[in-house]
Amino acid sequence: MDKLILIDGNSLSFRAFYALPLLQNKAGIHTNAIYGFARLLEKILKEEQPTHFLVAFDAGKTTFRHEQYAEYKGGRQKTPPELSEQFPYIRQLLAAYAIQTYELDNYEADDIIGTLSREADEAGMQTIIITGDRDLTQLASDHVTIYYTKKGVTDVDHYTPAFIAEKYQGLAPKQIIDMKGLMGDASDNIPGVAGVGEKTAIKLLNQFGTVEGVYDAIDSVSGKKLKEKLIASKDDALMSKTLATINRQSPISVSLKDTRLPETYDESEKIALFKELEFRQLLDEVDRSPSEEVSAKTFEVATDLSLIDFENLNEAMVYIEVSGANYLKDPLLRFGIFDGNHYVVTSTDTMSAYQPLIQWLENPHAAKVTYDAKKLYIAMKRLGIALKHVTFDAMLASYLIDPSQTIDDVSSVMSRFADTYVQEDVVIYGKGKSYKIPEDDVLNTHIASILDALKTSKSQMLETLEAHQQLDLLTDLELPLAEILSEMEYTGIYTDKETLKAMEVNLQQRIDELIESIHEQAGEPFNINSPKQLGVILFEKLGLPIIKKTKTGYSTAVDVLEKLSGQHPIIENILTYRTLAKLQSTYVEGLQKVIWKDKRIHTRFNQTLAQTGRLSSVDPNLQNIPIRLEEGRQIRKAFKSSHEDYVILAADYSQIELRVLAHITGDPTLQKAFIDNEDVHTTTAMKVFNVAEDEVTSLMRRQAKAVNFGIVYGISDYGLSQSLGITRKEAQQFIDDYLSHFPGVKTYMETIVQDAKQQGYVETLLNRRRYIPDITSRNFNKRGFAERTAMNSPIQGSAADIIKKAMVDFKHAVQTTDFKAKLLLQVHDELIFEVPKDEVEAFSQFVEKIMVEALELDVPLSVESEYGPTWYDAK
Repeated sequence: MDKLILIDGNSLSFRAFYALPLLQNKAGIHTNAIYGFARLLEKILKEEQPTHFLVAFDAGKTTFRHEQYAEYKGGRQKTPPELSEQFPYIRQLLAAYAIQTYELDNYEADDIIGTLSREADEAGMQTIIITGDRDLTQLASDHVTIYYTKKGVTDVDHYTPAFIAEKYQGLAPKQIIDMKGLMGDASDNIPGVAGVGEKTAIKLLNQFGTVEGVYDAIDSVSGKKLKEKLIASKDDALMSKTLATINRQSPISVSLKDTRLPETYDESEKIALFKELEFRQLLDEVDRSPSEEVSAKTFEVATDLSLIDFENLNEAMVYIEVSGANYLKDPLLRFGIFDGNHYVVTSTDTMSAYQPLIQWLENPHAAKVTYDAKKLYIAMKRLGIALKHVTFDAMLASYLIDPSQTIDDVSSVMSRFADTYVQEDVVIYGKGKSYKIPEDDVLNTHIASILDALKTSKSQMLETLEAHQQLDLLTDLELPLAEILSEMEYTGIYTDKETLKAMEVNLQQRIDELIESIHEQAGEPFNINSPKQLGVILFEKLGLPIIKKTKTGYSTAVDVLEKLSGQHPIIENILTYRTLAKLQSTYVEGLQKVIWKDKRIHTRFNQTLAQTGRLSSVDPNLQNIPIRLEEGRQIRKAFKSSHEDYVILAADYSQIELRVLAHITGDPTLQKAFIDNEDVHTTTAMKVFNVAEDEVTSLMRRQAKAVNFGIVYGISDYGLSQSLGITRKEAQQFIDDYLSHFPGVKTYMETIVQDAKQQGYVETLLNRRRYIPDITSRNFNKRGFAERTAMNSPIQGSAADIIKKAMVDFKHAVQTTDFKAKLLLQVHDELIFEVPKDEVEAFSQFVEKIMVEALELDVPLSVESEYGPTWYDAK
């Protein structure tokens, strides 16, 4: 039987946006609404198996209803830009699923859905309408069910005529509009009758049937005050009913026939979008068979290394295949080399015993071309080989050419270049439970195809890098950095398990004390981790005001508890309990599980993830240890020097992004603040609030700091309002005041956007590019996000380049000294070293000088270093 799904696109987008935390991909695009929408589509397609599908959108802010009542929907806040920028991608998502979309000028999505559902109902077609707007419940019938999303996009009530009769004490679906006429609807700014709520409206409708019926028999209405209210608001009531009535005869040009889903569709667009938006879980759920786009090419693969003349080999392509993502410890499968004539693939045992190859790999004059130099350096270290002179890395080169491209495996890079034949890893190995190491001939051919692609793509990449003046960025920065990072990863950082265990005991004691206090404040023991039990305690037993309800009871989410803060001491205890419990499980207990036998943690640094050029850390993420709470900072006590004669030293750039902002914008006030060594946040507060230095309060400084860093990170009025707990209007006023007092910053923001429109990209101080194709988009939301990206990318990217250059400069400089210090970690703007105690003073000066001189700016760079027996003491 045919089944039609109709979705209220705007409503569901809003639901998904507010239900999920703000998510971003590496391009900085917010993705929570898109992800929630994609999840809904997958669920609906799987569970309902529809034959027809359409998503309706509102065409604009003005509709025919505004002609009747100009204030219709007048109280609604402006859509946050973090959501607006996602709408174009939601439409792209629907196109990828081959789902029809439709909008109609002067009409709402409700009217489109109402008209199509009427046609489907008349045709006897089963119809499901999915919305977060109760207005559409008026459309329920024997064939039409409304799935109303109460919270998020999965907590759903099914509105049928029977459900509506039960919920609204006997009302029929068509009476929903009469109920709205009487009680109004604050969300749509429909007035209704002042003083009449849902309960009274239902009572009147059960007695008189309709709004018109109420007024026809007004003398029969009981209650003098109610009668007076009804008489005074008669025009509003009749108008409100009209406003609430969905137009089921809208002049739509889309038909039921147009909504039919194709029996099959090409999933490549969906896969490409999931990759771009980094929806890894959704990608894993897509069935991907071998790509037809990769043409077959045969490779004659040998296993005999003696075929290659290593004595006279000046350059070759080399590649190591590892079973798994963690090349620090996962099994090494194969080593491959291509000298231009022979593809030789062999086991790592064989290659590590072949002396001519070892000598060639360790030869500082023989050039090695590879994919993922860092992985190759570490694999060679594991085999006892001191690899030297990697001159080209295709993964790093492709990242510099276009950092917006997602790098999943070798195929994801090589597929962008002509005449390459590399299959996706998922095709070679399978995924999940079906993962397995393929037969030798399949694996050897795969590695040969990678070696061939390295040779083929190298010249294409070099040509582009040279044209973009980025060759130095590869050879002088990213390639040397890959070797430095490999040494840091291989060395690891000593982590004292006993410290973490002691912390676990102490933290558990605090958690137990909190549990006892919470139970005492509640008057009874209960499971604090159960939202249902906690909801009963807070909202029934303690009588706290209900902020939000869910399908299973009361919402006890963090945002709800924060709104109740100060109303009962139990709230602060619950919030602290949740924070400490997460700290305990994720970090204190979690870190103990990833300490290796050498008593060190070996994190891996991702060099090709962030479009700004920043490094990130995984397995575990040591850049993300929460340090705002003292309990979080305490975790750093577990990271110690490995010898009692050594200390941990942390050298940290001070406000590097703001200094880069001052340099790039040339703003005289901002530059003067840094040159004169003023507190830049106090300076900003003085300007924005128009007060003297001694009148700047801690709140003013905090707000000024949020604006300062908000400018750097492209924050919107919505984002700033969330971080400061103020209205969007107040937040926008802060931003406007800031820009009026720092005209250089304002001019830069305008100029960089114009440059990006002309060039299609922006650059850092070291020529790192970020392409911004949407900067000229006709879509307002896409263009707005692109403009913010254009403003902040050169600042964040230049700051990332500076610390990378400092790391490379340190490596070169330290080799000419007797310092025994080792670089262990890079955490955002901070470098962590292990240093002998007797070197500390001299080394501090040495490393601070290198970092300060990494790049000459119009304002001084500032570095502060501290040291102690642990990372905690070094901060």
